[in-house]
Amino acid sequence: MTGARAQEATSLSKYVDANGFLDVQALTCAQLADTYQEDADALTTWYSGWYNGLAHKHFLDFKKGKEAEHEVIVYCKAHRDKKIIEAIAVVFKDERAKLGIEMK
Repeated sequence: MTGARAQEATSLSKYVDANGFLDVQALTCAQLADTYQEDADALTTWYSGWYNGLAHKHFLDFKKGKEAEHEVIVYCKAHRDKKIIEAIAVVFKDERAKLGIEMK
């Protein structure tokens, strides 16, 4: 990080509630962009499992997962005010468009 954004990373544990839980639907892109890589990895792995569970998929495409994580982080760095779930939706929509997949 450089310039005005040059700061120490913040652990996502800073954002847990009194019971130790993160509200994954409320986390912002700024929180993801400013956290440690290991926290970003853990969080994006959780999101991957969540979305795969919603789709009834029981497998992990490791390579695509890492690529999607990178794209979400890039998007989040450019759109710090957005929610992470919004960033994921944008990345997934773009990926589907590249593959010619139309959603109904």
